[in-house]
Amino acid sequence: MTHDLTARAAALDAADPLADVRDRFLLPDDVVYLDGNSLGALPAAVPAVVEDAVHRQWGTDLIRSWNANGWWDAPVRTGDAIGRLVGAAPGQVVAGDSTSVQLFNTLLAAARLRPGRRLLLTDPDHFPTDQYIADSVGRLLGLDVRRVPARDAAAVLAAEGGNVAVAAYAPVDYRTGELHDMAALTAAAHAAGALTHWDLCHAAGALPVELDAIEADFAVGCGYKYLSGGPGAPAFAYVARRHQSAFDHPLTGWHGHAEPFAMSGTYTPAADITRARVGTPALLSLLALEAALTAFDGVEMKTVREKSLSLTGFFQECADTLLDGLGFTPATPRDPGRRGSQVALRHPEAYPLVAALTARGVIGDMRAPDLLRFGFNALYVTHADVLRAVRELRDIAVTGAHRAPEFRARPTVT
Repeated sequence: MTHDLTARAAALDAADPLADVRDRFLLPDDVVYLDGNSLGALPAAVPAVVEDAVHRQWGTDLIRSWNANGWWDAPVRTGDAIGRLVGAAPGQVVAGDSTSVQLFNTLLAAARLRPGRRLLLTDPDHFPTDQYIADSVGRLLGLDVRRVPARDAAAVLAAEGGNVAVAAYAPVDYRTGELHDMAALTAAAHAAGALTHWDLCHAAGALPVELDAIEADFAVGCGYKYLSGGPGAPAFAYVARRHQSAFDHPLTGWHGHAEPFAMSGTYTPAADITRARVGTPALLSLLALEAALTAFDGVEMKTVREKSLSLTGFFQECADTLLDGLGFTPATPRDPGRRGSQVALRHPEAYPLVAALTARGVIGDMRAPDLLRFGFNALYVTHADVLRAVRELRDIAVTGAHRAPEFRARPTVT
């Protein structure tokens, strides 16, 4: 059976249309990296761009770089590059600031577009920051925040939609990898007169996201997961063109002013997506993200999705064969239409198992209390990587290697 899996992995990799794209990343030798859903691998284009930004643009050109090297336009230029990956026409995405800042700015602005409606829906399984910011927006605007699972949101919208201002959800569950129907939920919200707000952190760069086609209203996402922009890479915000003239956000920084260098003491917002800019972006990180996005040059998200489903499906097949009877239970849907680009397994000893795997050069992560998470970036992960990961996990579980003392103590970041 193991021989059959080896042959299948080899055949799948031989037919991989994205095989050459792996060379666009600087991957460590003898490491299987399945944590790109937390921090993407380093794209090969990034180091030279950052070196140039530091030594020439900053070191030599100094402040002249805002014009000479296009620093001022970088947030919109990078936003348009991200827009191609999430189905947004140019002029609707801006990059800069953190995910938390973008969440707060766009969610509050969305709620302001529906005055008189007192209900904000969000997912009890949302990433914690999304829930914290929803609560903060609720306090500031006097809204009731109701946590409704994504699977139940359409029914609540149908029953109480006249009171719902915004439905704030993510297409992919960050813990289990379950994929929700963005188009259906967006349509249900609009039928009720509400707006949608999407967190694309676990979707952008991993699967096709057709924001314009589904008539999404607002979306945000981070730059450091499947987009591989580097640790702490700037986030992005999508504001549908039809909402831009009424986009009334709370963080009215000078970069979003209609005439930023007029230095007016009162705020007049820019007429287009640039009003979603806040303050001076972290340029080195922004330029690194822009360079990282070139890894997607010539790549269609449909092809990324096809390979992603092949990788995740093969992982599930390997787990069924090699981990049977070892205490693992699947947490990710089998149905490809309900699966993002990660697979999660439940096990009562999740943390030490992941720690032992990492020590063997297979890097995934865990989420409390019992989830082992494995993320699959189709640009650089192979089916051979998948098989090696599951084989190592089986050996650790069978031998009990994860019960060694060094794998029991948890560091700050798990």
